[in-house]
Amino acid sequence: MMTYDSLLTWLETIGPIRQALYAGLFTWGLTAIGAALVFFFNASNRKVLDCALGFTGGVMIAASFWSLLSPAIAYVELQNEMGLSSMPAWLPPAIGFFLGALFLFVLDKIIPHLHLFAKREEAEGISTNWRKTILLVLAIALHNIPEGLAVGVAFGALANPELLGMDGHSVFTIGGAVALAIGIGIQNFPEGFAVSMPLRRMGVSKWKSWKWGQLSAIVEPIFAVIGAAIVMTVLPILPYALAFAAGAMIFIVVEEVIPESQRGGNTDLATMGLIVGFIVMMSLDVGLG
Repeated sequence: MMTYDSLLTWLETIGPIRQALYAGLFTWGLTAIGAALVFFFNASNRKVLDCALGFTGGVMIAASFWSLLSPAIAYVELQNEMGLSSMPAWLPPAIGFFLGALFLFVLDKIIPHLHLFAKREEAEGISTNWRKTILLVLAIALHNIPEGLAVGVAFGALANPELLGMDGHSVFTIGGAVALAIGIGIQNFPEGFAVSMPLRRMGVSKWKSWKWGQLSAIVEPIFAVIGAAIVMTVLPILPYALAFAAGAMIFIVVEEVIPESQRGGNTDLATMGLIVGFIVMMSLDVGLG
């Protein structure tokens, strides 16, 4: 049976692109498993869904700092210590963070989508006559883009061995990248359920509810590979890329996840779900990274 250490050893034998691909497939797979709960339940509890959404938000917030912003700042500080840069350690992460949020803001205005529990007339993006199911899936797919980028950038940062340890520093580690993928995967499980069950309530068959639910996360392995490839090709943008993914994730949390978790009136449950999600992701990153 493969242990955690043997998993890390095996991952170190393959390139960052394959690492990112497998990690993206892992997070997608957990979404599919979560969506498959639609085969076993005929109705969903709104309290459970709101708590799950809060958990998702907590994981994304913690991942944004512990797995993305903190390493980005540490990398710039390391470059300054080595005399390779003279920029303030906060500047590249701040620029990347803003650009990531701006990128999702633009996508949010362009791509037609519909948030969970929203009415058809509340659809956002370019006006279209697409079905409500498609708009709902597009909303979750939009949500999953920064998650895929985050995983890809984390593994892409491992491409240059000199970044793994210098003068006692360990800015990027395979354990940290794996922890991020595990955290994203864990929050994808209830997310898959949160997509498939509303579709089922809309009268969609169980098979189609599962199909659309898992399909909403297909963007994750795609953007994981894209993120890793970009960082490997243009290494100087690494701190910007890490913060870019963080900014995109925080935009999604504030614009979509938290408001959706509060709409059902279960504010305390959703808030505690967020706290638990934050603790889980922080523990994974610190413990495994």
